[in-house]
Amino acid sequence: MRPTTGGEMIQAFIFDLDGTLVDSEVLWCKAMERLLASRGLPVTESYCCDLVFGRAWSDIVMRLHADYPSIREDDEALERESFRHYEVLRTAVDIRIPSSIKLLRQLAQRHPVAIVSGSTRRQVEAAIELIGAGDALRFYLGSEDYARGKPDPACFLLAARRLGVAPESCLVFEDSTAGVRAAKAAGMRCVALRLKGHPAQDLDGADEILADLAAFNPAAYGVELE
Repeated sequence: MRPTTGGEMIQAFIFDLDGTLVDSEVLWCKAMERLLASRGLPVTESYCCDLVFGRAWSDIVMRLHADYPSIREDDEALERESFRHYEVLRTAVDIRIPSSIKLLRQLAQRHPVAIVSGSTRRQVEAAIELIGAGDALRFYLGSEDYARGKPDPACFLLAARRLGVAPESCLVFEDSTAGVRAAKAAGMRCVALRLKGHPAQDLDGADEILADLAAFNPAAYGVELE
């Protein structure tokens, strides 16, 4: 898919986290599967993938409580338990996506860059430390920072306000159906990353779909890099 042309000049960039900068969503699927299995609750891999991919943590726990009424813990307790399972899984694999991280750092040399994620702030902080990108970011948003998760555009609109630029001057990098829809509903340009081996996502609403952000052409959006 070729990027669309015209429109406002891009002034700021927003990256999703899971599936865009770190290849972590498959691990989160397995973590949720382990959490439910450890309680003797019926669970399938396909259910956990549908539960996790492109979803804010607040939406994940809301669905867990609806689908498994026997779960009594609050959101924070469930987040701690699932994060423990995730951390065990993460020690066995490098989940960093080097080309995406490299692009973030290149863009940050000339432009404001932020991360907007559906993960909790604790999860986002751990991932930012892992990829070593803290010094390149203006800020990050986690699920606690906005009321409604993607595909609602609230998270991206909040980011634009904090960046001090119009939504139409932002370009978002996403990997999920919900994320692409949220970006476009916010009036932003969107480049979608389709990683090989991941569950299929409907990314057709994006301005451009890439298999690797190393192929991103900033000139197509009127952007210069160092």
